Amino acid sequence: MNRRHFLQNITAGALTFSCAGPLMAENEPLLPNIVLIMADDLGYKELGCYGQEKIKTPNIDRLAAEGMKFTQYYAGSAVCAPSRCNLMTGMHGGRAYIRDNFGMKAPSPKRFGGQLPLLENIPTLAKTLKGRGYATGCFGKWGLGPQGSTGDPLRQGFEHFYGYNCQSNAHNLYPEYLEDDDGIHELEGNDRGLTGKHYAPQLIADRALDFVRQNKDRPFFLYYPTVLPHLALQVPEADLAQYKGLFPETPYNGKSYLPHDTPKACYAAMISFMDRQVGRLMALLKELDLDDNTVVLFTSDNGTTHLKEQVDAEFFDSVGPLRGLKGQLYEGGIRVPLVARWPGKIEAGATSDHLAAHYDLPATLADIAGTSFGNATDGISMLPTLLGRTDRQKAHEFLFWDFAGYGGQTAVRMREWKGIKQNLGKNPNAPLELYNLTKDIGEQHDVAAEFPDIAAEIEDIMSQERTFPEVEKFRFGSYGNGKK
Repeated sequence: MNRRHFLQNITAGALTFSCAGPLMAENEPLLPNIVLIMADDLGYKELGCYGQEKIKTPNIDRLAAEGMKFTQYYAGSAVCAPSRCNLMTGMHGGRAYIRDNFGMKAPSPKRFGGQLPLLENIPTLAKTLKGRGYATGCFGKWGLGPQGSTGDPLRQGFEHFYGYNCQSNAHNLYPEYLEDDDGIHELEGNDRGLTGKHYAPQLIADRALDFVRQNKDRPFFLYYPTVLPHLALQVPEADLAQYKGLFPETPYNGKSYLPHDTPKACYAAMISFMDRQVGRLMALLKELDLDDNTVVLFTSDNGTTHLKEQVDAEFFDSVGPLRGLKGQLYEGGIRVPLVARWPGKIEAGATSDHLAAHYDLPATLADIAGTSFGNATDGISMLPTLLGRTDRQKAHEFLFWDFAGYGGQTAVRMREWKGIKQNLGKNPNAPLELYNLTKDIGEQHDVAAEFPDIAAEIEDIMSQERTFPEVEKFRFGSYGNGKK
């Protein structure tokens, strides 16, 4: 018995799951490795497997062909930090501590400050899997607390971190430095210009692969929150070349991010670069004979950016028939891809319309690891759906979002119904918009007046679910009229 089998056997025991009895054989010999890849600002229809026609994503498309594609899966929020908080903590926006992007003071002129930290004593996905015996590593963009804070990834269950702690630093892909565990990796030859010596997404992908190699003999949890395709528009010239000249271009002059002469080609190339790194990772799993015992999931933190001069979502049909983009709780801002692959367990080529959100992932991945996430979660394990046992899948009564940014918004998805309120910062009693997504996936026809009972039910859910932790009063103030 090699070291990997020994370590996994002593930690696995009888691998059972919490969905009303075991869903898998109790003599499963190995804990499965878990790989969770999260894109940054990738729209619902920006992958070939979801209908994208202009941007090439063959490796992620292969994941979908060999696994399961979800069609009604949602991000935790409409921007980076709160969505990542929901994913790590299993809490929906009404209970989560972080509900908007919020920058902390920089420790020095040459460093970025990071975001509002996660609290220290809350359950997280990484803590749970680490407690189960997994090696844990995060490579990419964190955005949930600076180095040394309670939200430091090394204090939230990760044994290793490499990448951007602060999402503001991640607004340039040739940064002057990246965080490396509790230290700093200075990138000589980079000055936050349009190009440089070290392309950070490449460095991050390389470190993620190194983590797999270093932990091939024990169960591992690889969280790979890549910074692509978030702005700024930057990609190595060799990757840009495949799209140059293919699209009509209007140069971007650099009002909010760095300028680029061919923004459409660059955006497409950034997504294809990300896809290529997924391909490298899958090839490594096969090379190390880990492929059959590794669950791989791919998703996005929210929808496509709304900055049209840099990313033409209409040209790329980035969200298909959905309304809205990043920063909005309409479907285009929060409905995102989810692809899951697990050879021999997840049926190849399967499609699911199961309603789920990021805050379901902690319960799901804990279930896969033969443990539970605990009672703090708002999530429900999707493992029965992944294994094709839909008869044993528990369903949400509703999905819930509360987002303090972009004027203040809250939303509920309940069966075919979607309710949303906007501009709560200025108007805590903003009217409810109601849409029937089965008949109106584009959220064009507000039917609140036609279905007052449904509207009242959703209003009641919003009132009950929008809580405001005491520690967050300084953040929310009079935002909304939820419970204080």
